[in-house]
Amino acid sequence: MSGKQDIYKPRPVSGFLEWLPEVRLVEQRWLDNIREAFEAYGFASIETPSVEEIEVLAAKGGDADKEIYGLRRLAAEPGEEDGGRLALHYDLTVPLARYVAQHFGDLVFPFKRYQIQRCWRGERPQEGRLREFMQCDIDVIDMDEVSLHFDAEIPEMTLDVLSRLDIGPVRLHINNRKILQGFYQGLGIEDVVGAIRIADKMDKIGEDGVLEGLVGELDIPPVVARKCVELASIKSDNTGFAEQVRAFGIDNDLLEAGLEELTFVMLELAHLEKGTVLADMSIARGFDYYTGTVYEGKLADYPDFPTVCAGGRYDNLVGSYSRQKLPGVGISIGFSRIFSKLVKEGRIELGAKCPTAVMVACLPGSSRTDLAVTSRKLRERGIKVEMYHEAKSVKAQMKYASRKGIPYVWFPANSEQPEHEVKNMDTGEQAVADIETWMP
Repeated sequence: MSGKQDIYKPRPVSGFLEWLPEVRLVEQRWLDNIREAFEAYGFASIETPSVEEIEVLAAKGGDADKEIYGLRRLAAEPGEEDGGRLALHYDLTVPLARYVAQHFGDLVFPFKRYQIQRCWRGERPQEGRLREFMQCDIDVIDMDEVSLHFDAEIPEMTLDVLSRLDIGPVRLHINNRKILQGFYQGLGIEDVVGAIRIADKMDKIGEDGVLEGLVGELDIPPVVARKCVELASIKSDNTGFAEQVRAFGIDNDLLEAGLEELTFVMLELAHLEKGTVLADMSIARGFDYYTGTVYEGKLADYPDFPTVCAGGRYDNLVGSYSRQKLPGVGISIGFSRIFSKLVKEGRIELGAKCPTAVMVACLPGSSRTDLAVTSRKLRERGIKVEMYHEAKSVKAQMKYASRKGIPYVWFPANSEQPEHEVKNMDTGEQAVADIETWMP
């Protein structure tokens, strides 16, 4: 026997992010900014378990079951009760619906919540698509009816949140599903939901692909399919979209209701910078539960990059878990998608490798007790302090502080140095400091 131990060489797991400390520190600051912005609008935080029952997740409909990661113990016994019953949640909207239905009697409505958690989806990893990712969601749920004013506040709030992150311009595309449903009904299309799902792929397969799908899959006459594509081409940064849609001459009450609702939202957002918000008839959102306003946000600097925030209004989502009518409106910010893209593009300004503001140096003549007392006094005043634990040379300690980006080094008073001194690692200046009043 050679006596050598086999070594497993670690390697990245595709679709799962892992950052160095200096990147993680920026990520945490971003999350703090988002949390602060959500709370500035009166939204309260909740956190749901990472797992839900599969029946809860499947109630969303669509192709959700293709993305679900099931959960079971590796050593589970055959036929074990929990086997195949639980799964990791793949978004935060479905857990929210279950949460509201379950805690209905204890919540105050309209219920305004934000949720910042990881999600998991079993899809092929590629740029902008991860298997594990952080989402930042805001939703408003009310009994019987949600004020249309929230449909305008949600996008304004989202743009405010994203502007705090210095990620460059974001363009929010807004539509209303009633416009699409009413338009398609007015054209005599029977499978309206199927047609919307195909139209939702416009940015992926283009006009020709949508035409082919509508005609080939749903047997829609080419002349009718062409009108669906023409509708999707309408975009406007004001309320002009309404007359363009009405020019098709389709008489449908649902279509008219959608136009009126989207016009209201666009008027409410008219004070925002021109071009920031766009009424876009190509936005459909493929999920069945959206029933009114829908949103999709894009990074203006990377137009071919996937959507970075999306959501909309839903009238019956919670109805999958409760007999109460609890409609809502909300949006999800794809935090990991945005952050990982900007890291890749070198757009994230990195700094220190730790949160330490002051390193207390270990000098000859200083006792361990003196170092601990000094560190404790600084921490009691809210300063982040790291104590050096080895009596190495001053040069070695300075090198350590410099490599980690620690801005100040504290030299405690001792038998050889009667007063405390602090060194500014950026300027190189060193001066006497009062431990009771000094601040970084």
